[in-house]
Amino acid sequence: MTATYTFDVFSSLDGFGAAGGDWTGYWGKQGPELLEHRLSLYTEQQRMVFGAHTYRAFAQLIASETEEAVHDPWVTRMRNMPATVVSSTLQEPLDWPDARVVRGDAVDVVARIKEESEVPLRSHGSLSMNRALLAAGLVDRVQVTLFPVITGRTGLDPIFQGAADFDLELIDHRTLDGHIQELTYRPTLHP
Repeated sequence: MTATYTFDVFSSLDGFGAAGGDWTGYWGKQGPELLEHRLSLYTEQQRMVFGAHTYRAFAQLIASETEEAVHDPWVTRMRNMPATVVSSTLQEPLDWPDARVVRGDAVDVVARIKEESEVPLRSHGSLSMNRALLAAGLVDRVQVTLFPVITGRTGLDPIFQGAADFDLELIDHRTLDGHIQELTYRPTLHP
């Protein structure tokens, strides 16, 4: 049986994963429903999968403790889950309790992990890696948490820039805190 793989990403309405300027984490829009729901997403056993860039960003952010969102219980739970970091540059041990570095092409690595894993796989962020995995047909779900902001001038990290074309089947949706949308799709490569 092949493990399911969820690409989990936060986004502004205009498709950016982060913003510069005076925006704060989660664009300052998080509320108790979002935080409780995020925590519930990490109650079941699963393996996190990160690219090197996202792993470094999380590790640096957690170590700096300057961002309030770093102390959210779901982030702590995510950090304590088993994780695979796909990297040709990082060396073990990593500053992550149960993480291992796996070298190789992300498509090959994730294809193998999907076949071997007894638990679902989830990747939060890791944009370029997940664009490649989408193109290879390895992503089973794209879960977008859409924050009610447009970051046209300050947007950073365009989520789907350079991605292939996909048809999306909506398989779940919810509104959190009255203004945040979580949309879960099943992607299919557009012919």
